[in-house]
Amino acid sequence: MTMRSARVLLAAALLIALSACQAAQAAAPEALSRAAGVAPVTPYPVGVRTLDLTRGPDRPLPTTVWYPADGRKGEQRIRKDARPAAGRFPIVLFSHGLKGSPQHFTALLTRWAAAGFVVAAPAYPFTHARTTNFQRWDVRNQPGDAELVLQDLVARNALRGDMFKGRLDVGHVAAAGHSAGGFTTAGLFIEGHDPRLRAGIVIAGGGLPGTFAGPEAAMLFVHGGADPVVAPYVARAAYDRVPWPKAFVTLAGQGHGEYLTPGNRGFAEANNTMTDFLRWTLYGDRGARARLPVDATLAGVSTITGKI
Repeated sequence: MTMRSARVLLAAALLIALSACQAAQAAAPEALSRAAGVAPVTPYPVGVRTLDLTRGPDRPLPTTVWYPADGRKGEQRIRKDARPAAGRFPIVLFSHGLKGSPQHFTALLTRWAAAGFVVAAPAYPFTHARTTNFQRWDVRNQPGDAELVLQDLVARNALRGDMFKGRLDVGHVAAAGHSAGGFTTAGLFIEGHDPRLRAGIVIAGGGLPGTFAGPEAAMLFVHGGADPVVAPYVARAAYDRVPWPKAFVTLAGQGHGEYLTPGNRGFAEANNTMTDFLRWTLYGDRGARARLPVDATLAGVSTITGKI
């Protein structure tokens, strides 16, 4: 099946599915760390920049990027356009849900950046919170938008004068997303997908016919056990079709995403599991992989199933 054909099938299936669901380390130590399969331990300061991207005149894609910044370790303040930390850092593409925005997930995504990841989150043109032309079904076009963001980052890594030049590990990329952003994430993993995509995290979302094909990529599903928007069985059906290493985290009694907010029940378990999943899949950190069952298990709060 060609990439074009797969995209057409994905778009058609997405309409059906969404309707049914309601929808300051130095470069040398960094290199040694990756060779040894160990992710950064001490949290980085976090920088943020905005990329004014577009996929054609009617598809603006302003993209917020949080990244490890140079400076004093443990610093809490997020600094605009701060100098990136020394080293090369894997990329995480993050997709928001319907009427969401990257900023809704700042607390989560800045934690990932502090852990050693460059997190790029586009605001999709017709589904973000401030759009004046909301179009639910435009979700079918969002995997292509996310791919454009990735290609832009790849180019910047080699672009003379760009602050990200030489700072991005463009060979190790993950995608993650919440709700419709979870469907967007699944839509990236089709036959012929970019082999640099090593992992995916589907949060309160699902998959579609034609997804989870092509080069192997580990998948993590995170879902509220009482989600009223995307029913748990939708995510389970998608999970069952994944042919690669995979795991499913259930937040007991939780809804559509309250566990993504710091201080809420289940946040520590969800965040720790997702962060260690990224450490394992993008840094090759076996210790992080071994911690996953512990991260995701707390009586009455969260459980994990699967084999990774």
